[in-house]
Amino acid sequence: MSVIETRGLTKIYRTYRKEGGLRGSIKGLVRRKYHETRAADDVTFKIEEGELVGFLGPNGAGKTTVLKMLSGLLNPSSGEARVLGFVPWERSNEMKRQFSLVMGQKNALWWDLPAQESLELNRAIYGIERERFKKVVGGLSELLEVQDKMNVMVRELSLGERMKMELISALIHEPRVLFLDEPTIGLDVVSQKRVREFLRLYNSEHKIVTMLTSHYMQDIEELCDRVIIIDHGKIFFDGPLNSIIDRFSGSKIISLTFAQPAERDFSTLGEVLQQTPVSVQIKVPRAKVTETCREVLEECAVMDINVQELPVEEVIRQLFGQRHASQQNVATLAADGTAP
Repeated sequence: MSVIETRGLTKIYRTYRKEGGLRGSIKGLVRRKYHETRAADDVTFKIEEGELVGFLGPNGAGKTTVLKMLSGLLNPSSGEARVLGFVPWERSNEMKRQFSLVMGQKNALWWDLPAQESLELNRAIYGIERERFKKVVGGLSELLEVQDKMNVMVRELSLGERMKMELISALIHEPRVLFLDEPTIGLDVVSQKRVREFLRLYNSEHKIVTMLTSHYMQDIEELCDRVIIIDHGKIFFDGPLNSIIDRFSGSKIISLTFAQPAERDFSTLGEVLQQTPVSVQIKVPRAKVTETCREVLEECAVMDINVQELPVEEVIRQLFGQRHASQQNVATLAADGTAP
């Protein structure tokens, strides 16, 4: 049985739309108009034990809504879900002891207490034996390099140190499932790297199921072999990270270095990304890579040539841009009454 399984999971929000002015207020008392937003729309996927899955999408795509439903914080409008065999929104104590949710923009620790005392409170809540607690906290604080910060007030910690303490708090009861919603948001590059290294090591050692949302593609590229992409509440990709480029990227990047300044107009070959007198970087359609390379080699004194795939972040950004443009076109056609 899968550790996490959803079928047709849907969450619809109804918001009241009031017309302007006194007349609108009076009309709203008699007959209210509501607008429905599908924050999650027929979400279906499975995650097996030990998987570390990236959950991607633009702001408002439905990522956090799905994680909150899987954590039992929200009830769905329809659909089913199982986490460790439990229905999340039934909020059984047995399930609560086996999962954790870390939200990068919300604090779980007590602001005016030292981190150690906040962790002691969680120890009492979860009923963890003191010796086991000391061993787990000691190991986690060593891995995250915050042993000397345990008795510092949470409000006096840096953002990176605070996030490390949040991770320790989430893992002291050794959960089998971990939901991470933007865990590295706002962190400096050093703290981001340390958190990524910790998550990779912890996942490999404990085989904990982890769902990670992040707007930093480096988090996803370094940690996740599989990604689920959601937009406007609907999942439109679920598979290996490398497959995103194969499936959605229509271009490659050709980097060229010349023995002497090249006078050719490279814009006729493709989109020039960078150029100096003795080097150039061009984005060209995949189908024209061989032809473009041959043409440049015949005309210029090339010292070095390198063909690369587009960065995953760029592919996803283009993909969302194309989807939003397509959706706007459909909406415009529907408004004009000319939709197919």
